[in-house]
Amino acid sequence: MIIDLRSDTVTKPTKGMLDAMLSAEVGDDVYKEDPSINALEKRLAKMFGVDEALFFPTGSMANQAALKLHTNPGEQVICDKYAHIYNYEGGGASFNSGISCKLIDGHRGMFTAKQAEEAINPPDFYHSPLTSLIAIENTTNKGGGACWDFDELKRIREVANKHNLGYHLDGARLWNAFIAKNENPKQYGELFDTISVCLSKGLGCPVGSVLLGKKELMKGALRVRKILGGGMRQVGYLAAAGLYALDNHIERLNEDHKKAKEIGDVLSKLSFIKTVEPIETNIVIFELNNNINEIDFLNQLKEKNILIIGMGSNKLRMVTHLDYDNNKHEILLDILNKL
Repeated sequence: MIIDLRSDTVTKPTKGMLDAMLSAEVGDDVYKEDPSINALEKRLAKMFGVDEALFFPTGSMANQAALKLHTNPGEQVICDKYAHIYNYEGGGASFNSGISCKLIDGHRGMFTAKQAEEAINPPDFYHSPLTSLIAIENTTNKGGGACWDFDELKRIREVANKHNLGYHLDGARLWNAFIAKNENPKQYGELFDTISVCLSKGLGCPVGSVLLGKKELMKGALRVRKILGGGMRQVGYLAAAGLYALDNHIERLNEDHKKAKEIGDVLSKLSFIKTVEPIETNIVIFELNNNINEIDFLNQLKEKNILIIGMGSNKLRMVTHLDYDNNKHEILLDILNKL
């Protein structure tokens, strides 16, 4: 038995999800004639209280489309140094939109409204890129699943309004934040101009993200998705998975969060672990003592059929998910305690 904690993207569809996919009503989505996709987009738009929603094959593509919709070539987006759009989207901001990133040295992937305002380039100083967008990520991947303080997000909204900037949320794991912080989608729909949400991470779908936003911005989203190569045909089979997940897989995220905290408790008691970052959701990031080799440690776990990710500099990551059941959890905790 393999215990795979590399990411919450490694899950397989449940039987219920597969049944929903097999019975999905489909059509040609390029013609906007797929009833299942239309139903998913309509449901998410209503859930977040926004004008429109558009299905994308990947979260990176949804984020890249948002950057394109908010900016013109030569402009700049403000984001944290840990941001997914900067670190893990293949340089897409510069390649697809011709923009640069102004990086904020935040805390665990999060920054303050004051830091955001200080990062804005003077609009009349033509030597520097024109700041046009603020982007945040909730929960923060590289920050260990940390959740933003909603009041701070509101203060950043005020900064964006004051300086006439766009405001984008990379909400790949936003579902986890909803559960951990007892928040709801409409709070976020009211605050942001665009939001990307992922269906293939915490919700356990095989594929898919959705971009949500205001009509004046989203009117160009379909064209941008086409340019990026994201038009698909009978994609309603994937939409059916998303609809099933919205009905069945949100509340259960509590289980992932509980297991992650229990893993953190065990790790914090091991003599060879230097630190364990605070755990709010389903991501556990910890650091080995300096005398422990990261690669050797990963291989030792691999020999015991446990897969996790090395992040460099002796930092490692575990992510709990739908397929990490109670049996695997007990086995992992037992193995960790005996290392």
